[in-house]
Amino acid sequence: MRIGELAARTGVSKDTLRFYERIGLIEGDRLPNGYRDFPPETVVWLRYVRTAQTLGFTLAEIARHGAELRDAPDSAEALTALFRDKIRIVDERMAALAALRADLTARAGTGCPLRPANRAD
Repeated sequence: MRIGELAARTGVSKDTLRFYERIGLIEGDRLPNGYRDFPPETVVWLRYVRTAQTLGFTLAEIARHGAELRDAPDSAEALTALFRDKIRIVDERMAALAALRADLTARAGTGCPLRPANRAD
C-alpha cells in the first residue's frame, strides 16, 4: 500500500511515516515510479508502535526491541520481560521525583531557597 493509504489507515501522518522509515522503524519498497509501497502488516506494526509509545517506550526502544519480539519464541513472555524492565525504570523515576519534591518542599518558604540545604548560613 502507498504511504497515503497507510497514513489514512493508521492515523499517522505521511511525514511521521517517512521519519519512521528513515530511522528503520518501518520498511517499504520503492516502486519504479518512486512511490513507497508498504506491506499490509505495517498497519498492525504501527498500532503496536503507537501503543508502546503510550506505555512510555521511546522510538529507539521500540526499534531495538521490535526485531527481538518478532524473533522471540514466546512474544508474550518477551513482552512481559520488557514491561517489567520498564516498570523498574518508572519506579526509579518516581523515587527520584519524590526525593526532588521533598527537597523543593523543604526549601519553599526559606529565606534563600537556592542555598544548599545542608548549609547553615
